[in-house]
Parts: sequence; C-alpha cells; structure tokens
Amino acid sequence: MGTDTVRAGSADEAAELRREQRGWYFYDWACSVYSTSVLTVFLGPYLTSVAKNAADADGYVHPLGIPVRAGSFFAYSVSLSVIVAVLVMPLVGAAADRGGRKKPLLAAAAYTGAAATTAMFFLGGDRYLLGGVLLVVANAAQSVGTMLYNSYLPQIAPPEERDAVSSKGWAFGYAAGALVLVGNLVLYMGHASFGLSESAAVRICLASAGLWWGAFALIPLRRLRDRRSATEETREPTAPGFRQLAATVRDMRRHPLTLAFLLAYLIYNDGIQTVISQASVYGSEELGLGQSTLIAAVLLVQVLAVAGALALGRIARTHGAKRTILGSLVAWAVILAAGFFLPAGAPVWFFVLASGIGLVLGGSQALSRSLFSHLVPPGKEAEYFSAYEMSDRGMSWLGPLLFGITYQLTGSYRDAIISLVTFFVIGFALLARVPVRQAISDAGNPVPERI
Repeated sequence: MGTDTVRAGSADEAAELRREQRGWYFYDWACSVYSTSVLTVFLGPYLTSVAKNAADADGYVHPLGIPVRAGSFFAYSVSLSVIVAVLVMPLVGAAADRGGRKKPLLAAAAYTGAAATTAMFFLGGDRYLLGGVLLVVANAAQSVGTMLYNSYLPQIAPPEERDAVSSKGWAFGYAAGALVLVGNLVLYMGHASFGLSESAAVRICLASAGLWWGAFALIPLRRLRDRRSATEETREPTAPGFRQLAATVRDMRRHPLTLAFLLAYLIYNDGIQTVISQASVYGSEELGLGQSTLIAAVLLVQVLAVAGALALGRIARTHGAKRTILGSLVAWAVILAAGFFLPAGAPVWFFVLASGIGLVLGGSQALSRSLFSHLVPPGKEAEYFSAYEMSDRGMSWLGPLLFGITYQLTGSYRDAIISLVTFFVIGFALLARVPVRQAISDAGNPVPERI
C-alpha cells in the first residue's frame, strides 16, 4: 500500500512537471514574435521614417535637446534599452532568487513589454520620441522577462531532459515568429486591398505583436510554480545597481569553470547575433537583393530554425550538448565562408545560405542555454541567468564593431562578413577547453550521464 502511494505520488509529480514544461514553452511562443516582427522586420525602418518626419533641415532630431541624426535614432534607442536592461536584470535576478517568487516578476516584465509594444500602434506623424521610449521599455522588459523565464529551466527539467526541453522552447518561439510574420506580411503587402495605408498596416503589425505577447503569456503564468530554495534565508538583501552586478560577478569567480563557459558563449554568441543583424545589410548592399527577398529569407530562417532546434536537441542526446554546440560552431564558420563567395543578384543562393543559418541558429542557442543551466549553483538561477542574458544582449557589440571597421578599411562587405569567422574560431577554442563535467560538479549539481 505504501509502495503504491509512493508510485502514485511520483507519477503525479512527473505529470505536474510535464504540465509546467508545456506552459514554459509558451513564454517563448509569446515573446519571440516581438523579436521577429517588431525588432527584426518592421520597427527599425518605420521608426526611422517617423524620426525623419520630425527632423530639422539638417536631418537632426533633438531628444532632450541632444542633436541626433534621424537615421541613427533607432540604433541609439536599442543601445539605451540594453543599458537599462543591464542595470535592471541583476536587481531583478537577485530579488527573484532571494524571495523565491519569480512569477510575479515575470508577469510584470511580460505585461510591461506587451503594453509598450501594443502602444506602438500610436506611432505616427512625427512622434519619434514616443517610439524611442516605447522601444526602450519593451526591449528592456523582454530582456528581463527572458532572464526570468530561462531561470526556470533548472527547476522544471531534470538534468537528462534539459537539452530537449530547451530545444523545444526555442522551436516554439521560432514557430510563433514564423506564423505571425506570415500574417503580418500578408497585411503589409496587401494593405491597399484591406483599405489601409502602409503606415497603418505597419502600426497594426507592431501592435499585434504586443497583443500576442500579452495573451499567450497567460499560459506560463498559470502553469509555472514558484519554489523556495534552501539558500534563501542566508541570502543577503538585494544590493542597489552596480553593487548587485559586482556581487554576482564576485560570486561567479568562485566558479571559474562556469565563468569560462560564459566567456566562450559571450564570444561565439556575439558572432551569431552579428550575422543575424548584418545579413540583410550584406544581402542588400553587396548582393543587390530587394526588400521582398530579404523578408522572405527572414521567414525561411524562422521556419527552418524550428526543425534545426529540434534536430540538434536530438543529436545532443547521443553526442552530448558540448560536442553538438562545437559542431554547430563549425557549421557557422562554413556558412560564413560560403557567404563570402555568394554571387550578386542570385537570390536562390542567398536562400540556401539562409537555410543553413536557420538549421544551426535555434539549436546552438537552445543547447547553450541548457548547458549553462547545469553550471548554475542551486538557488542562484535567476541571478546567474541575468549574467547570461547580459552576455546574450548586453555584450554583443564587438561583432558589429569588427564588421563596421572591416568594411571601413576594405570597402568590401564580403571582407566584413568573413571577418566574423573569428568569433566562431575563438568561441570554439574556449568552449573546447571547458571540462563541463567538472564544472557541473563544482557548481554542486548532479552530472548527467551524457553532457
């Protein structure tokens, strides 16, 4: 009788964990639409056009009395949002770990970002400053929300399941991004037949991402559970600002192998983010491809990233996450080398390149997240994932800088794109040197049979 009760309890616990995992996937489904439709496709060109409407005769706008070239306003707004996120994430992460109540903080971040994105419907005329403020709020909120969402992974998936669970989360996100982007493109390309101006169509596309984010965030917020950690009572009160960030870094120095992995991730992820952000520039400026071709390539990447994330997750079950990530970095380097030789005016070959990016994009990111989850000391998930998220979003500036300097020195986008191979070579070398089994053990976590 007692054995039957234990088995029933274990079965109930396993079923509840599966329910949480399914709910967790839906946060990626909810917020990834913002990254795809808002940041990648529509907001940059549209906010730039709004800023140009407000510019003076010399092409400058003057937020807070500061002269800013209208064409740079979007980039500066993104940079400011990263700074805000870097300041806020360590505070929120430490508060989440100390109080054991991540879900209210996740809800606050999700609905702050969703509300700001939905309010982008009101960006019209010369309201560039409103657009900048909404972008800063939405982007920072997404970073904070993603950090909290990631920190649930060690709690909802046992070590042997994390690669698969993380990969499914990424796949959900890319699937949602592709689905909504198809609808957005139908509306945008056929706006006249719907009786809409181009501006109105873009504003509806922006707002729809916020509504989608807010609606589907309800699922993880209903299903995820907060857990109080055994270390909470001994945690110091949350320190303000940079003091908390410094405290997190000091603590990470006690786990040098975790820090070594984070350094490797910072470098190769910088390369990944730069390829994503600069591929359209390379396609338009060097290869002479049109806007419709570039948007179709973005959609192709989204669709294939679903399959790629799931496929690499399966490969990791057999070969381990570290080896699979290393293989994906080799694939990234090969893709860039192939991109160097792409002929101009040949969209078919650009789609082939986009296909390669899609197949390795989701998997390399998903497996990096799951591998890092093994290296986090118990009870410090949100705090450590704040550092991980800052590596993901706040430190990705070296790649664009190298890309820009290479183009400035050589005048060739082909040289600029091939220069990014450096990040994958260095990232590969650093990751290969990290003894992940020892790192997991040093962090105080059980070592999976295959990692």
